[in-house]
Amino acid sequence: MLCEIDAWGNFFTTWVFLTIGAFVSLILLSGTVFLKYYVRPTYEQWVYKSNPKYPTAGKIREEIIQMIKGLCSATLSPALALYMSNRGLSQGYCGVNHGDLGAGYLVASFCVSWIAADFLEFYYHRLGHVTQFFWSQHKYHHVFYNPSPFAVIADEYVDQFFRSTPLLLFPLIAPINIDMLFIQFAIFFYAYGVYLHWGYETEWPDAH
Repeated sequence: MLCEIDAWGNFFTTWVFLTIGAFVSLILLSGTVFLKYYVRPTYEQWVYKSNPKYPTAGKIREEIIQMIKGLCSATLSPALALYMSNRGLSQGYCGVNHGDLGAGYLVASFCVSWIAADFLEFYYHRLGHVTQFFWSQHKYHHVFYNPSPFAVIADEYVDQFFRSTPLLLFPLIAPINIDMLFIQFAIFFYAYGVYLHWGYETEWPDAH
């Protein structure tokens, strides 16, 4: 499905399409959670809020602006991955079957790429806290000490570009399904990121 996007245009149009599509998806996903827990919260919900105070409207506006900045650089790697895949410059492919590679390879590559991406995300995030250069980029994310669901990718350009590079690197290393890889990042990294920046504790397990 995603491979057809680049086939209709060039790198720039692919990047624009991905950026607009990702923006709509982010607003829907983060906005739905924000509406329920920040615009119309109940007392029963509030008692599970990590910080009893809610962020100001100004902070939410800053989060959304920073989110858009991060988004614009986060879609560069996937746009380039599609561009290279459609021109035979990488091993990315679309569809379940690819030559001798079938559903079994798709499942195996999903597991391997998930673990590898999670390790890279962890290690890159650690660099953002232990080295001066990466902290100079990552510190803008921690301005939002009382985050809302819009803070998931509220990062500077360089930070989000590095975070999205597995989408470009993995197809250069081994055959991998582009649709699967992009969906994996959307669900297991952004959706999980919404949970991490949700600002609430769950009833179970008890955080205390």
